[in-house]
Amino acid sequence: MTHSEIATMLNSIGYPTAYYQFPEDSGQQPPFICFYYPGRDDFIADNGQYSKIESLTVELYTDEKDFEAEAAVESALEAAGIVCGKMESYIDSEKMQMVTYTSEFVLAEEPVEDLTEEVSNG
Repeated sequence: MTHSEIATMLNSIGYPTAYYQFPEDSGQQPPFICFYYPGRDDFIADNGQYSKIESLTVELYTDEKDFEAEAAVESALEAAGIVCGKMESYIDSEKMQMVTYTSEFVLAEEPVEDLTEEVSNG
């Protein structure tokens, strides 16, 4: 998968989506999705980089527990062939529910472009 394919897949869910976070002054209200790549654990073989294995984190923010929103995100991830772990937490200071999906995938090469152009900010 490429970065563009990840952004397109998440945008297709229908919720406002941003890479890492929305601008502070955006006033973005839930439900929304943020995603980012917190690191890589590349596969090294024969003294070289054999595969780039990218970590992916997708965060779904809602005002309260939203089974339908979770199902939509999980369905999109599964359709893209992304197998995820799932954690849930409540952010007291924001009064929001956050469901975090984590995965790893082999990163396909693509021309480096500004990801913000591929992500709808609402």
